[in-house]
Amino acid sequence: MPNIIITGASEGIGAELARQLARRHGLQAMLVLAARNANTLQSVSAECKALGARTLILPTDVTDPAQCQHLVDTTVRECGGLDILINNAGVSAHANFEDVPADKLAWYEQLMRVNLWGSIYCTHAAMPHLKQTQGRIVALSSLAGLVGIPGRTAYCASKFAMTGFFEALRIELKDSGVSVTVAYPGVVDTQIRRRGLNAMGETAGESGLREDHAMTTQECARLIIYAMVRRKREVVMTFKGKWGRWVKLLAPNLVDQMALAAVKANFRPRA
Repeated sequence: MPNIIITGASEGIGAELARQLARRHGLQAMLVLAARNANTLQSVSAECKALGARTLILPTDVTDPAQCQHLVDTTVRECGGLDILINNAGVSAHANFEDVPADKLAWYEQLMRVNLWGSIYCTHAAMPHLKQTQGRIVALSSLAGLVGIPGRTAYCASKFAMTGFFEALRIELKDSGVSVTVAYPGVVDTQIRRRGLNAMGETAGESGLREDHAMTTQECARLIIYAMVRRKREVVMTFKGKWGRWVKLLAPNLVDQMALAAVKANFRPRA
């Protein structure tokens, strides 16, 4: 039976992944739900149990390496092993770099601690156990980890770094039987966009991206699970994303224009 850790499982993509995995595996699955908010984890857990799965709730702040180690150690002790680690926890942000005061730049580092280091800490703790089960690692990057988006310097930095880390790790683990799948969603209809940080490092309250074609969490989770089960290297979730990464090699200025067009007019950088 698969023992699965999902970070950032309290809402959005993480919660929907938990629900779909519960529906897929039923009692055969042990879903270990990790996030900072214990109350919302309880709600997701109840939904998963209603779908037939077993759950273990472990409130975790992924910026703390000791908590990440505790998450993995407790999972292995309580469940008997670990088969899948889904690194989903993340924070969004939208701020033009020149608008960030010098004394507020520290939030860039904090965002990196969540989006990049949280995944590194959890993966490092999980790797010995995943090698034993020839398990799976899933990393939730973003199209912003493939193409630079204006107003998203902090977020892009964290997701580009995440992409590079897991691509290199995939090669290191090539002969171990552990697969690494990197997911690249575009705009997804979740609250993370509105809870993203502004130039002052405070909750922005709205997204800077155009959302007229936002993907549902259900479709995003479905694509991730499809790729994970088949041990795919990656899943790029939109046609523009697939097209843009190759056009970038031939006509980078065109991709820059596409990236700018994805940003709402009032969030675009000033001339």
